[in-house]
Amino acid sequence: MGTVVQLKNQINDSYFQLKDSVEDKLILTEEKIKSKLTSDVELVQKMTEYHIETGGKRLRALLTLGAAKLCGYSKGSRDVNLAACVELIHSATLMHDDVIDEGVVRRGKETLNKVWNNQSSVLIGDYLLSRCFEIMVEDGNLEVLKLLSSTSSKIAQGEVLQLQHKGEVDMLEETYLKIISAKTAELFAAATKVGAILSNADNKKKDALEFYGRNLGLTFQIADDTLDYNSEIKLFGKKIGQDFFEGKITLPIILLFQKLDLIEKKILNRIFDKKIRNVDDFDKTISLIKKYKIIEESYQKAQHYINLASNSLTVFKDSEEKDILKSLTSFSLVRNF
Repeated sequence: MGTVVQLKNQINDSYFQLKDSVEDKLILTEEKIKSKLTSDVELVQKMTEYHIETGGKRLRALLTLGAAKLCGYSKGSRDVNLAACVELIHSATLMHDDVIDEGVVRRGKETLNKVWNNQSSVLIGDYLLSRCFEIMVEDGNLEVLKLLSSTSSKIAQGEVLQLQHKGEVDMLEETYLKIISAKTAELFAAATKVGAILSNADNKKKDALEFYGRNLGLTFQIADDTLDYNSEIKLFGKKIGQDFFEGKITLPIILLFQKLDLIEKKILNRIFDKKIRNVDDFDKTISLIKKYKIIEESYQKAQHYINLASNSLTVFKDSEEKDILKSLTSFSLVRNF
């Protein structure tokens, strides 16, 4: 963890460096998102405005803009349009996620399904996806359409796979990786590859950016799942223990179960067999996680994907954009927002 602390300021800066490097494009992306979500239906307008006000890091949009800039795209607005598209896909999946998980807080605010209801939230998520497909068709590139439509399909399958294994504390690590690869890493990979496609980059660079995005996404999700059990870090907009109380089986629980003795395994099984877990259950789980140093082990797993992502950028010549994307690979481990 010492290395993580040392890197903290440097890596958090890399996120803002990426944001600053494409600031004009990001502003246009925000405007595109707002214009696409305008509706004559009052409830649709209210819910989409509320969603936009919740903000977010816009990391996936930034990755599309950053990848396009790295590949030399400068003229035109295709990068802005497709960055908006990628971000809308992400937003739609969050809305559907919150309904499935019965989530009540996201980014420090009440979720759409909490403020309104599940039915409206599902339909607004569908509305966002339909707007995404409009943007894809308007772009007119068949490779982009194929990539992003396929990505949407894989995300949905990842959600189903996670539901299928809900509450299984003995889940295989391989299954967990399949889930987060589909749910999270696929969209990261698509976001970066889209930037290469619209820049007419060669296949080697397309593949490199896709590989970069995929491993960045895996890192991001592993870190996010680990933060849920890391009481040492306070994050804006994320409540510690949220995944636990929703009964999600993530990497820390999988690694923990592998190390427990027979009695402890029974205790953990009983906890996740419950329909509702309480604070005492959480405290017991945290105690076991600390006992077996699971937080450190989870971060070590994430470091593997950081290395893969960073190394994939060697096909690009040295530039400011390359340096920013390379240092961004460690951002998710030490972020505090």
